[in-house]
Amino acid sequence: MGVGAHIAWFDEIGLGDRAQVGGKGGSLGELKRAGIAVPPGYVVKTRAFERLLESLEREAPVRAAVAAVSPGDLAGVTACSRALRRRVEEAELPGEVLEELSIAQERLVRGGTAQPVAVRSSATTEDAAEASFAGLQDTYLWIKDPAEIIRRVRSCWASLYSVESISYRRKLGFPEERVAMAVVVQSMVDARTAGVMFTRSPTTGDRSVVTIEGAWGLGSAVVGGEVTPDRWVLGKITGEIAVREISDKLIEHVPAARGGVEAVAVAEERRRMPCLSDAELQELRTLARRIERHYGCAQDIEWAVDRGSGAILLLQSRPETVWSARDTAPIAKHEEDPLTHLMSIFGTRRCP
Repeated sequence: MGVGAHIAWFDEIGLGDRAQVGGKGGSLGELKRAGIAVPPGYVVKTRAFERLLESLEREAPVRAAVAAVSPGDLAGVTACSRALRRRVEEAELPGEVLEELSIAQERLVRGGTAQPVAVRSSATTEDAAEASFAGLQDTYLWIKDPAEIIRRVRSCWASLYSVESISYRRKLGFPEERVAMAVVVQSMVDARTAGVMFTRSPTTGDRSVVTIEGAWGLGSAVVGGEVTPDRWVLGKITGEIAVREISDKLIEHVPAARGGVEAVAVAEERRRMPCLSDAELQELRTLARRIERHYGCAQDIEWAVDRGSGAILLLQSRPETVWSARDTAPIAKHEEDPLTHLMSIFGTRRCP
């Protein structure tokens, strides 16, 4: 189904293709391969970004400019970010990239229907083993105009040079030659409810539960912290609902008439209503277990419930990092003598 060297569809890719499609793109392809329902879409591969970068590098350094900035020099990072973002956002797309992107979008909208899409950054550094770069680059929701889609692809590329992203890479000493950006273009879900779920408790690290958080409307309100979501904790195996916290959900994110997203007040009668039924909770739990088994490790998952059909669709799945990092950290210095170690726990040492 591919349309050229610079575009890949979800069913053509997986986690092994992250160097070409980034973390988010690889994850969506992997979910699709596993038979999980995801909204249709494609990825503008890193090759397109590299083509643009090559043309910019001929005029003035880009990667070397970032590598020369001191991570503690906020003024220097800010100036570098401002200059590089402007250069990327104002650059013309190579002709081949523009043509392939236009063809892909025509296929995605299924015959010319005004199909709103999400344009989402998918950096190659996302979910890296050394660090998590997720959330440092831009996402744009409910984009309708084809010209706006092209502009937002450039904006996603440019967000690789945000102050936050540059600062984080420089702080870690992450090599710029390993940094590239793909862009996911994906049909939007007109979400009645959306949120996140964790196959390991985000507060205690408990592996035996699935924690689900959700609110009315698009998931951007939950991810952005603009609404306190409803929260449930379910037994991963039994499905028993151990925690049921229904919040006062004051706002929801909905599609704006001219594209994009707006926050609106939730009607009084819906504010304290649970945004998910018990049947939907169990369906999400089943999906969470299935995805965790597929990846072989705890997952942080974004999901949405379609307003019209009621179908649950997955928008992203990435490895859980907080508790996994703690698991790999040594708890105590290795002791040659086990009894010495045991006695040290109780505040004493074994006599020599």
